[in-house]
Amino acid sequence: MAQFLPEASRTFSEYLLIPGLTTKECVPNLVSLKTPIVKYEKGKEAAIHINIPFVSAIMQSVSDHNMAIALAKNGGLSFIFGSQTIDEQVEMVRKVKNYKSGFVVSSANLTPENTLEDVIALKQKTGFSTIGITHDGSSNGRLLGIVTGRDYRVTRDNLSLKVKEFMTPFEKLICGDYGVSLNEANDIIWEHKLNSLPIIDKNKNLCFFVFRKDYESHKEYPLEISDEHKRLIVGAGINTRDYKERVTKLVEAGADILCIDSSDGFSVWQKETLDFIRKTYGEKVKVGAGNVVDKDGFLYLAEAGADFIKVGVGGGSICITREQKGIGRGQATALIEVAEARDEYFKKTGTYIPICSDGGIVQDYHMVLALAMGADFIMMGRYFARFDESPTRKMMVNGNYVKEYWGEGSNRARNWQRYDMGGDDNLKFEEGVDSFVPYAGKLKDNLDITIGKVKSTMCSCGVTSLQSLKENAKITLVSSTSIIEGGAHDVIVKEARN
Repeated sequence: MAQFLPEASRTFSEYLLIPGLTTKECVPNLVSLKTPIVKYEKGKEAAIHINIPFVSAIMQSVSDHNMAIALAKNGGLSFIFGSQTIDEQVEMVRKVKNYKSGFVVSSANLTPENTLEDVIALKQKTGFSTIGITHDGSSNGRLLGIVTGRDYRVTRDNLSLKVKEFMTPFEKLICGDYGVSLNEANDIIWEHKLNSLPIIDKNKNLCFFVFRKDYESHKEYPLEISDEHKRLIVGAGINTRDYKERVTKLVEAGADILCIDSSDGFSVWQKETLDFIRKTYGEKVKVGAGNVVDKDGFLYLAEAGADFIKVGVGGGSICITREQKGIGRGQATALIEVAEARDEYFKKTGTYIPICSDGGIVQDYHMVLALAMGADFIMMGRYFARFDESPTRKMMVNGNYVKEYWGEGSNRARNWQRYDMGGDDNLKFEEGVDSFVPYAGKLKDNLDITIGKVKSTMCSCGVTSLQSLKENAKITLVSSTSIIEGGAHDVIVKEARN
């Protein structure tokens, strides 16, 4: 006879937080949302933290390089989707790592013999308006000049005009010497009112660019997460099929953290993938695994060497795994059990393994519930898919702006590796849908509102850190009647609320 679990499978909507004592220290400006995302030993610090507990889902319709850049600037992290060729994913990772590093390797370069037409084509391809002109057109060739948008006029100049005829030549450039500090480079930029500063070695070879906008951007985004070289931090999704080649190339491209992307993480395929990474790279390469919904799944991946473990099966807004296969668990119930297993494991071994809640978020307050129930951070798809920075089209449908949003288990994504059960079979039936989500505008504007709600809720709980929230939050089950009571009722609402 099958094993029956006595507890009902519950969702976040079935719980509420009980207010705690709000002291004078409980104000939003004093609330910290910093959280570890990789395992660490008791008494030590995790190798990677994020400044807000949000990561974007490993999905074609959510996480490309543009989302990764925007979210890292705001303190979170993106896992660039893996359901694309290895080279395409690697290129997205490189774009994030090169976006802001203080010292930026030039990704747009030409020779003096190229034409204005080549300049325009390169700008359209890369998005970069500052082009290094080197003797061989490489990123580290001998610097002969630079071209920016101020050096030509598309409407008047002949497209066959040679670069050497309109570039700013080397003798008119102000350059920094290789080895100059970032602070010194920024001082040169400000002193000479420059937009960019080429950094060259003793042989006049181009090494890097330092950009004024990066300095200003850092001031605008104080929560920005970056590595030791001042480059934005980025994650990448992998599967259990081509991981040997994919992981190698992603690590070479600079990916800071990986995550095995699967609807069911309690599998020998994930252990084999983790074994390969640990054997090849030791603990240097950080990799999460999942998804699981109970203690057994957590312990299996913990012993296999996962740096974090993702919780949730079937709770995503576009996921129909439960409908198709009858597999899954209410997100709240799954998270509570896995968090208890994580805490027991920590007490027993001294190793703390962060858990990521993936799915089930409908309202912003669900995020606080997930964190109070034990999640260290939250992965979201629908939430981020609504923004300008997601890779999908903005469309008008029935008089309203929407953005496309589809699941990795849909026929559109064809990401059969995510639902791999071994063998040679590909995707035979869908576990995700193709849909629209209401368009919401810029990520930063919306994220600021969400973070404001989260911090305000934490203040009402009497806490100012995520660790304190886990330890001190009080949570209650609610009845169906009290759920109705919690919203506007018995009135005629004048206008839509945010």
